[in-house]
Amino acid sequence: MSYTYQWLDVPWGDGDMGSWADRSPLHEAACQGRLLALRTLLSQGYNANIPTIDHVTPLHEACLSDHASCAKALIAAGANVNATTIDGVTPLFNACSVGSATCTEVLLENGAKPQSEICQPSPIHEASSKGRTACLEALITWGADVDYDIPHLGTPLYIACISSGLQCTQKLLDGGANVQKGRFLESPLHAAAQKDCTEIINVLLEFGANTNAKNLQLKRPVESAPPNSTAEETLLLHEATPRPLYQLCRLSVRDYMGRTRLHLIPQLHLPNLLKRFLQYR
Repeated sequence: MSYTYQWLDVPWGDGDMGSWADRSPLHEAACQGRLLALRTLLSQGYNANIPTIDHVTPLHEACLSDHASCAKALIAAGANVNATTIDGVTPLFNACSVGSATCTEVLLENGAKPQSEICQPSPIHEASSKGRTACLEALITWGADVDYDIPHLGTPLYIACISSGLQCTQKLLDGGANVQKGRFLESPLHAAAQKDCTEIINVLLEFGANTNAKNLQLKRPVESAPPNSTAEETLLLHEATPRPLYQLCRLSVRDYMGRTRLHLIPQLHLPNLLKRFLQYR
């Protein structure tokens, strides 16, 4: 069973969104990355937070178009980094949607909330769904919850797996994401098995994914994989092979430390080889 990601490919900034008759010259300058024009308009008294009828601000436009310089100029002029459209979309969501790591960093450095409010489009889910690894890394660094569970979508890790995003999967797990948490009873391993993504399956297994977890259909991940697929073969082989002691030890140490202290691994009084081992490096 697959799930459609609610916010995937939503044209938040193009001409199909609502009424654009009230778009200001400031919106146009931000959208097109015309920094000089934007600064001129601001100096003439244009409000950096001027909204359209749908509450889209120039900062939304700048971030959706990956114009970091315009975003910085708008923020310097007082633009609200946490402004929301009528759909709850923030500039940070837009930056993550298009993969603008620079705009993402600029927003976070200037007070943007890394975690979305309940029932609002989630930047970390958007970054995970579209493979925006750099944006995802910035969100995690600034405190976004890697296990943020939206009931109808699941966790960012589940979204990364159902989207076949290997790098995002790795980044979330490195950030301490719970390898078992997915969507309801559907685990990330179920999602990877369905998509026949053996690389992701192997990463999940390295982080201790449970091959015996059952989804709402009472199927294990191996039973969710396409028949005679490489995913099925990989899972069957894993089930027939005892986990090595080194892997069990690493999982135990990481579990004992807890997600909030994983960043302290480099400070442990251990050989660098062991530190890298604990960090899956």
